[in-house]
Amino acid sequence: MILAVMVVNNFGRGRLLKFYSQRTAEQQQQVVKDLFNVLSARTDGLSNFVDASKWFAPGTRVVYRQYATLYFCVAIDASESELGMLDFIQVFVEVLDRHFKNVCELDVIFNSEQVHWILDEMITGGLVLETNIQDILDAVESQARLARQSGDSVLGAAPPAAAGRPPGPTT
Repeated sequence: MILAVMVVNNFGRGRLLKFYSQRTAEQQQQVVKDLFNVLSARTDGLSNFVDASKWFAPGTRVVYRQYATLYFCVAIDASESELGMLDFIQVFVEVLDRHFKNVCELDVIFNSEQVHWILDEMITGGLVLETNIQDILDAVESQARLARQSGDSVLGAAPPAAAGRPPGPTT
């Protein structure tokens, strides 16, 4: 089972934190701080797996990959495959890259709702449900369309079908 998904920048700031086990905000921040200290001290020749027993239950591991200025980390228990999680991270980054057209740290910061939508399409309750990139992108685009339509109706804008008609009488 996946216990947490964390995206941390080169300065140790959490850019995306999704814990599937109960943690307070202080505990989450402590995990991020400790994990960043471990990851930043590792040399390039080491594996992408770190023992996470001190932050989670015994036998847990963190699988990570670094892309540009971000560490993508997944905390897993013994029932998950490390190589499967490396593949999951790759798919997650590819989906972000296609959705944001060359993703960067600022996309993750300023579009956190959309990043959470993507992650929620892939993982539910700590279990990976979807890894097909196109299916994930289609679902996220559908959610974005619904959000735009809801925002238009809340703001009083005309629905797309009535966009060419003059405004009617108001009551």
